[in-house]
Amino acid sequence: MASIRAIRPLIRQAPRAASRTPAIQKRFLNIENAPVIFSSHATVTGGRAQGHIEGDNIKLDLGMPKALGGDGAKANPEELFAAGYGSCFQSAMGIASQQVGVKLPSDTDYSIETTVHLIGSMKEVDLGLRVEMKVKAKGVSKADLEKVIAKTKEICPYSRATKGNVVTNVEAVVS
Repeated sequence: MASIRAIRPLIRQAPRAASRTPAIQKRFLNIENAPVIFSSHATVTGGRAQGHIEGDNIKLDLGMPKALGGDGAKANPEELFAAGYGSCFQSAMGIASQQVGVKLPSDTDYSIETTVHLIGSMKEVDLGLRVEMKVKAKGVSKADLEKVIAKTKEICPYSRATKGNVVTNVEAVVS
């Protein structure tokens, strides 16, 4: 009986404390068995040095960048990743802006420059990626653009896939 009297004040306070705590919305996507919305396919032969890609809507030759001893005349995997990540991020920004209540300029008045860095040691074959993005926009405040970017990092499939594996720095640039 004494133990019930001891916790009774805590029980009375619990509903009030819970109502003061803001609800945190979590996403519970089970990536192992979530329904497929869309699939893309590509076949690569020859790797990065003298490779060739064929996909549903792409035919592309690969080559080594100058920094790795190639002539730099053909696309490389990091360039393709930069294009994919940047375009996915910009599409997700449209959704994120609606969720946070910020009106973005038209698609032609904002752009994303994405740079993918191959990092690490070639000698030890200990390699990774680091990404830098510059989101450039006209007609929106830097604070609002940063709010959209923060939300976009939560919902962009590339951002979610690389979280914890690839450092991605996103800079908001307004003009």
